[in-house]
Amino acid sequence: MIDLLLVGGILADGRAADIAIVGDTIAAVEPSFAGDCARRIDISGRLVTAPFIDSHFHLDSTLSAGIPRYNRSGTLLEGIAIWNELKPTLTEQTIHDRARRLCEIAVARGNLAIRSHVDIGDPALRGVRALLALRDEMRPWIDIQLVAFPQEGYFRRPDSASLLQQAIELGVDAIGGIPHFERTREQGAESIAALCRLAADHGLPVDLHCDETDDPQSRHVETLAAEVVRHGLEGRATGSHLTSMHGFDNAYADKLVALMAEAELSVVANPLINITLQGRYDPYPKRRGMTRVKELLAAGITTGFGHDCVLDPWYRLGSHDMLEVASMGAHVGHMTGEADLRACFEAVTTNAARIMRLERYGIAPGCRADLVVLQAADPIEAIRLRATRLMVLRAGQVIAETAPSTTRLSLGSPSVLDLTAPRGI
Repeated sequence: MIDLLLVGGILADGRAADIAIVGDTIAAVEPSFAGDCARRIDISGRLVTAPFIDSHFHLDSTLSAGIPRYNRSGTLLEGIAIWNELKPTLTEQTIHDRARRLCEIAVARGNLAIRSHVDIGDPALRGVRALLALRDEMRPWIDIQLVAFPQEGYFRRPDSASLLQQAIELGVDAIGGIPHFERTREQGAESIAALCRLAADHGLPVDLHCDETDDPQSRHVETLAAEVVRHGLEGRATGSHLTSMHGFDNAYADKLVALMAEAELSVVANPLINITLQGRYDPYPKRRGMTRVKELLAAGITTGFGHDCVLDPWYRLGSHDMLEVASMGAHVGHMTGEADLRACFEAVTTNAARIMRLERYGIAPGCRADLVVLQAADPIEAIRLRATRLMVLRAGQVIAETAPSTTRLSLGSPSVLDLTAPRGI
């Protein structure tokens, strides 16, 4: 007996399918399922997808905008200054409560996995402890991975090494770093070597904030690719941001992308934040700020998009809508061709899941029944409309529902408008 049958959904590749669920698992995906079922839900004509994934975020700082003050310049450096003012006032409870609220927002948006970097620059490791507790608490509804992040620099802050070791012992999921923030280029390279060695020794992935600057001489991702190969971390390493690549000479960038592909390095761009914080030193014309997503994808490099920030010292905006992230990525990256737009959708779904190495992700027999039904007919329409998430399922259970978005018009005679217009109009 099938527990739940979703009837008539449209998959991301355009196929119509019934999805049969037994317990927490997808049992069948067929054009027309003929078996008996305990419950049947008609989703005819609606896009059904595996959940959205945020592969780069900061749960410890989220929803803290305005505490103790707002970022008046909107710059990266003022955001760092405000965060350093805020950190001493934080408690485990306040970090937990704001992060919990963000997770609730995420679930409502159909985002069922977040990789969060957590600042370890606190001798009490309050952020790490709060988010480890939250990770376990929210496991029934959302997967959280925690990256221990020495935000003030692995070498630049004297106690970062010991704090990072403590975070590993407490149970974080990955090791982070910020090589371009070290005092010298040489120390940045040394930090990458040390962090990759540590990751290899503990059997953990590595995910570094790397080259988040407009400086075209910031080329730490080259060192990261080399150290990944040296320590056997292929397929378990991610370079996040990589914004300096928008200033590289094309000949060097071509060589670099090939090295990254050889190292099986994954990349996470953060379109909303990269376009906001980068290019601040530029006269007109200003650089767009995002890394070379199209070239990375063309080289076969798994590339995802992250939201990075929501209402924190760095970003006053945001609603944790990964379709907004995909839309910004499409616009900033000149990715408005048909295949490009679908790649942007994959950057917040399948590619992000590969980066996080999520198990049983997808829509196929044997996958966990984590699904999102949208008020759209295909991924491009979903991006265009930032489509309403009609239903979110976790392990075969409906955990969030939203009524379809319609507008009542009075243009001569009353009518109801569904913004998902049919083709040809």
